Amino acid sequence: MLGKHLRISPTLIVRGLFFARSYMNNDTIYLTKEGLGKLKDELKALLETKRPEVANRIKQAREMGDISENAEYDAARQEQSFVEGRIEELEEILKNAKIAAVTKKDAIVVGAKVTLHIDGDEEIFHIVGAPEANPKENKISHESPIGLALLGKKVGDKIDVEAPVGTLTYTVLKIE
Repeated sequence: MLGKHLRISPTLIVRGLFFARSYMNNDTIYLTKEGLGKLKDELKALLETKRPEVANRIKQAREMGDISENAEYDAARQEQSFVEGRIEELEEILKNAKIAAVTKKDAIVVGAKVTLHIDGDEEIFHIVGAPEANPKENKISHESPIGLALLGKKVGDKIDVEAPVGTLTYTVLKIE
């Protein structure tokens, strides 16, 4: 059975093969149950452990005297800025999060594991929400060009992707 073909431009690939989202726009953010748990754990660790540690480092650096040329103080303040920014980002993600449930396995949806035939090889990808995308673990955001191309596809469908090395053809072999 030959499936429908979809072409993805190289420009879209360059803009973000796996990531393509701004979290601060109050849109629903789809996550797997596992991904939601990891983000909650990260937020808890930041709030209960990292934030107090950084505050303590700032306090200790202040006690050293003049903060105008205090490298430890500057480093601690910089880390505090990062921690507070990440806390804000995680709170926003969790506020808008919705668990993606895979109820049907006849078409690709967020949360599905997909086996694809790619240039003679088989690879398994997990279609996930943008915050949990991780190319090293073959977790592809549903908002990335490849993720968007895969959504709704069925076993047997083919997808052509324009890449710097030429056109890559992906065939959907299995959906879990």
